[in-house]
Amino acid sequence: MISAEQITGLILAGGRAQRMGGIDKGLIPFHQKPLIESTISRLQPQVGSIVINANRNITKYAAYGYPVMMDETPDFSGPLAGFAVGLKACKTPYLLTTPCDSPLLPTDLGLKLAGELERGDFQLVYASSKEADGKIWSQPVFSLMRTDVQHSLNAFLLKGDFKIDRWFKELKSSTVVFDEDNAFANVNTPEELRSLETLSA
Repeated sequence: MISAEQITGLILAGGRAQRMGGIDKGLIPFHQKPLIESTISRLQPQVGSIVINANRNITKYAAYGYPVMMDETPDFSGPLAGFAVGLKACKTPYLLTTPCDSPLLPTDLGLKLAGELERGDFQLVYASSKEADGKIWSQPVFSLMRTDVQHSLNAFLLKGDFKIDRWFKELKSSTVVFDEDNAFANVNTPEELRSLETLSA
């Protein structure tokens, strides 16, 4: 049984947030507090330690008391660049990843992904969401992986490829479907922010 202590949580706050006018999404006020605080409060009980991946406002993120790692690839390369620095900093056998702008992330995310990882002896398990109409959407930035996938990811990035689904295909991976409609809702526009605040009021 994988325990929370064996898992490092990685919060991805390194994006450019073009659809939000380029502002740093993790620091946008959500119920009067920076958005990342909601992510931290939900992730913290599920992991032994936390690392934040950010490419700007490093001092503000560091104020939460966790290590802040910048991408080692240029130009906001996307979540895989964040995964790479998270794996490099990880001192536990497993890494659980989540973006900074999904304040309703499941409180049993780590537990469910860990159960599937062990069941099939997978290298990586990611979340999927189920819409009210039954449609399944993969949510690949919510992943639990063995830290020994680091070599595979580094080799993949060296090829100049940053497509998350293509890397997953190189691994023994699986998914867990979560029924909560809004568990993985994230903030890409001011309107989405307002509707999420209403949902979680």
